Amino acid sequence: MALLGGYLLVRPVGGGGVLQGADDAAVALPELGSAEPVLASLSLEAPVPAGRALQTELDPLLSVPALGGGVSAQVVDVATGELLLDRDGDDPATPASTAKLLTAVAALTTLGPEETLETTVVAGAGPGEVVLVGGGDPTLSRTAPSQTYPGAATMADLAEQVRAALPAGTEVTRVVVDNSLFSGPLTADGWGPDDAPSSYAAPITAAAVDGARVEPGGLARSGQPGLDAGMALADALGVPGATVALGDAPVGAGALGTVASAPIARLAEQAVSQSDNVLAEALARHVALARDLPATFEGAAEAVTGAVAEAGFDTAGLELADGSGLSLRDRIPVALLADVLVGAATGAPAEISAMLSGLPVAGYDGTLAERGDEDPATAPGAVRAKTGTLLGVHALAGTVVTADGRLLVFAVIADEAPGDRAAAEAALDDVAAALARCGCR
Repeated sequence: MALLGGYLLVRPVGGGGVLQGADDAAVALPELGSAEPVLASLSLEAPVPAGRALQTELDPLLSVPALGGGVSAQVVDVATGELLLDRDGDDPATPASTAKLLTAVAALTTLGPEETLETTVVAGAGPGEVVLVGGGDPTLSRTAPSQTYPGAATMADLAEQVRAALPAGTEVTRVVVDNSLFSGPLTADGWGPDDAPSSYAAPITAAAVDGARVEPGGLARSGQPGLDAGMALADALGVPGATVALGDAPVGAGALGTVASAPIARLAEQAVSQSDNVLAEALARHVALARDLPATFEGAAEAVTGAVAEAGFDTAGLELADGSGLSLRDRIPVALLADVLVGAATGAPAEISAMLSGLPVAGYDGTLAERGDEDPATAPGAVRAKTGTLLGVHALAGTVVTADGRLLVFAVIADEAPGDRAAAEAALDDVAAALARCGCR
């Protein structure tokens, strides 16, 4: 017997039950069948696919016209590290957003999964002036809770602290935004002229709200993230008419309020799952700061490369111009993508497991929400992978559970695709689905 919501649950042997209320009225509970697995599961005794059979299965799928001639791919058995398929795996290729896997590795190993990013407001140079000091946390939210980033700090919390810290009767008339934590160009070498602002990217500044979106929960990104953050603070303080301008915080100014982001582990998951370019770039710059490098695109690229190497991965052939993969100048061998995925799956190093948990699940969430495996023979969740898309570039890298229950890592980049996005994505999905169905013995 158990108490449930004010009712006494009487459960006879064999299932079912009766809810007995205070008025002695009884409500019969339905019999429940045994629980079925929701996601694909692993088997400790699952056979390893034979490399030759797997290659025979995948070669035609990797050679379809929709992917073009520049296809590189690797498939690795996680438990043994055996390379089951290698197609130009060591050749650097344009990775698109699969580059975020490396940024996540760098952030998790350099900053630590539990670290947070702080945003502070300090007293300004004169009465009525406050300064929002950007801490490089683009997830700071205008709404409570955030409509995009679960666990994000809110401007409402920050404003409440500021009001409590200001002398009684102080009226805020001016909000200054200090973006000095980040430096250098606001867009990266290799970004197109229409990339920032757009629906997927914005100028990278130390102060931003809602991922630099124009509206909370919207798609369009802003061309002035810093000023938007200042106006959001003014609104939260109840002074929407206050002057908002960019500037520097006075040296030694006292703090009026501080809020912290969700942990780096959560931010890395969000950057990977939603393929969030702005968040990925912010994380890369914090890696640069932690490694005593300039918080610029160049500094971030150098820092991520160094951090990935220090984590134990071979960075031969790696060339980065940003932290998001939006730059056409980025080059990553698929062998490196496969290596970091195997590392995340095996816990080597342990900190990067959050990168794996951020992988979109096919047919369920993130950038694979609408790209599910429709074969009922394979369990939901069999494919979890990071997508990558630029003009002429399509990539997919992640994990797959085979029909026998064996965990594999795969990485595919097609950086000479003809331009039919739907056809290229369908071709990559066919590769992943074939792996999920594979017995390949």
